[in-house]
Amino acid sequence: MPRLTAGHLPTELFFRPSTRLLSRNVSSPSSTVQRGSSVPVPHYHYHHHHNNHTGNGVSRHRHYSSSSSSSRDKTSSSSSPLKIAPFVAIVAIGTGSYILLVKSRSSGKPAPHKERKNMSTPRFSSDDVTVVFFLGGPGAGKGTQSANLVRDYGFNHLSAGDLLRAEQTREGSQYGEMIREYIREGKIVPMEVTVTLLSNAMAEILANGTSKSDNPPRFLIDGFPRQLDQAHFFEASVCVSKLVLFLECPEEVLQARLLKRGETSGREDDNAASIKKRFTTFVQTSMPVVDDFEKQGKVISVSATGSIEEVYALIKEKLQEKGITATV
Repeated sequence: MPRLTAGHLPTELFFRPSTRLLSRNVSSPSSTVQRGSSVPVPHYHYHHHHNNHTGNGVSRHRHYSSSSSSSRDKTSSSSSPLKIAPFVAIVAIGTGSYILLVKSRSSGKPAPHKERKNMSTPRFSSDDVTVVFFLGGPGAGKGTQSANLVRDYGFNHLSAGDLLRAEQTREGSQYGEMIREYIREGKIVPMEVTVTLLSNAMAEILANGTSKSDNPPRFLIDGFPRQLDQAHFFEASVCVSKLVLFLECPEEVLQARLLKRGETSGREDDNAASIKKRFTTFVQTSMPVVDDFEKQGKVISVSATGSIEEVYALIKEKLQEKGITATV
């Protein structure tokens, strides 16, 4: 007969035996089954012993014994063994299965399950393109240093901020008014919009053959990602990044730079109130991104308090250490 385990039995069998046992009258040591019953039922005898040594009251021991009186055998002899056998088998198998189930649950090990795999595939392979995220507080100099990197390293520069600002004024854009409101309030535009704009810009450059570098093409994404969910969403749907270039700079230095830039830039967000909001948002949302990538060993941190030339010299040194060399 094949060995049965809990895994081979329907769930219903786990509970039938216990339900039948609980329905029996076991409240009295002398309880018996009425004559004419076709199923032999075990008697339960209770013996009570007083623990006189510890003084803790009664120590109860339960002993189980099966009665086999001749009278009950006679009354049940008229019943066919073939009718009794299925019930006995169900009780035995169900009880054994229930014990196995309880033991498996009490072991403390979680039930095995198949690990759910991420079925999404990035649009671009990291073997085919190199993506570097460029992060830093507002006014850290990302735009200026991006121009240097494009010139000397052949990066295709994509500014998330520039793409969003261009989308505001693009004729027929369904996101224009929403983007304008988010930028005015210093809030982060929904990641689906930003990631879509970046992905389409990358695809357009590759399709048109206008990439500034090959083998593989390099993309410098400025001001993105600004939240952890943006980073995860981009890497899952667009491409896994190679590095994160981070420009460190104190708030007071950033504010002074932005106020000066606001005199000629004409940008709505280059004012004291918006600058404060933008910096607060950056610290609360973007720094966790830097910390997360730093744990992966992907972050290049550079102090941005010096002159443009000094900062760029530090950037080149750090890129060299990571194996990214100039193309000119």
